Amino acid sequence: MWGFLFLNYFYLLERKGTLMQFSQIFLMSLQSLKNNRLRTSLTILGVVVGIFSIIVIMTILTMLQTSIEEGVSFLSKNTFQIQKFPPIRTGGHGEWEKYRNRKDITLEDFFRLQEMLPQAKYVAADQGMGGRVIKYRSKETNPNIYATGVTAAVMQTSNLTIKEGRGIQETDVDYSRNVCVLGPDVEEKLFAGIDPIDKKIRLDNVELQVVGIFEKQPGMFGQSFDTYVALPLTTFQSIYGKRTRSVDITVMSHSEEDYDEVIEAAIGAMRTIRKVEPGAENDFNIFSNESLMGQINDITGGVKIGAMVVSIIALIAAGVGIMNIMLVSVTERTKEIGIRKAIGARKKTILMQFLIEAVVLCLMGGFIGILLGVGVGNLAGAALNAPAAVPIDWVLIGLFLCVLVGVIFGTYPAFKAANLDPIEALRYE
Repeated sequence: MWGFLFLNYFYLLERKGTLMQFSQIFLMSLQSLKNNRLRTSLTILGVVVGIFSIIVIMTILTMLQTSIEEGVSFLSKNTFQIQKFPPIRTGGHGEWEKYRNRKDITLEDFFRLQEMLPQAKYVAADQGMGGRVIKYRSKETNPNIYATGVTAAVMQTSNLTIKEGRGIQETDVDYSRNVCVLGPDVEEKLFAGIDPIDKKIRLDNVELQVVGIFEKQPGMFGQSFDTYVALPLTTFQSIYGKRTRSVDITVMSHSEEDYDEVIEAAIGAMRTIRKVEPGAENDFNIFSNESLMGQINDITGGVKIGAMVVSIIALIAAGVGIMNIMLVSVTERTKEIGIRKAIGARKKTILMQFLIEAVVLCLMGGFIGILLGVGVGNLAGAALNAPAAVPIDWVLIGLFLCVLVGVIFGTYPAFKAANLDPIEALRYE
């Protein structure tokens, strides 16, 4: 037992001595860099450029992605949408021509799907048209209102909540009632300081009674999504006709467990309704919040890879510069190294000192590049009205790359310094 205690005591002393030695080496490295400020500044400039280029791009992408996620996450949980066109346009003109030539999804298709999909919790439909003007007495909105016809279940499937009054009900759809629910921006424009419930507005010369007001929705790039008015889908079609555009159908499952099963059932039912031949491609698109974000990530992924490649090339160039500067430093300090070795400095100590100098150079450049990148990135993102962001994961990746570059390109100069012959080093002039 006493032997174990003595061994443990000497281990702690040795560990304490190692920590003290490391701290001394670290302070000596900092002093060396301080003594050559101009050289140090020029050396870290390459690292600053490399880290700045990746952090500024990733900051902007993070801001844009956050804004896009808030804007496109309009579907409720365990919900997917069926529509004629894909949610994001990809491919050339020919690809889009294929989508345009598809048959429209009709209100009759929706009613049939509703009957054929009893396992779904909610099935809703909507159809819209932009560029509308709403009038109330002498006031009117700009011609930027989106009029959307909906069925009652849209409230549950599209993350919509009512601030005042009520939403669109099934009886409103069944009897094509002239009622509507206003978006918050429309209410502010037409009814500032006035209770809008039961007031009459005019939409394309059709009088509608206001029965409710929606809560605000998340915007995208500072642009509001609240300039809209919802009315019963049958009323919408009586005003604008059935063929203004294709109907979008939204389906919600009861839980996450039966989500995939409901999607498969919906695909089968839609193929039957639209008489799609066996083996033929679907003539409709299905997407969810998750699949939509997956497509957005695929698009931004290429940009991230490009930024990473550019940054790595810049860091390699900076690393070569660091290695050259460190080799010059070794040559200049040959006599100093010889003296230190002559009085007992070990190879490990010399090696550690020069490695630390290289890593500190890279980290100094890395910290400056990160601060500049986050600052400039947020300024650029603010111009697009995107919310401020700090890409923590890429900041950590940037710091790791700095350490890696310092170790890789500092090893050879450090090895050369550690293996100098002390006698030859003392003779060096």
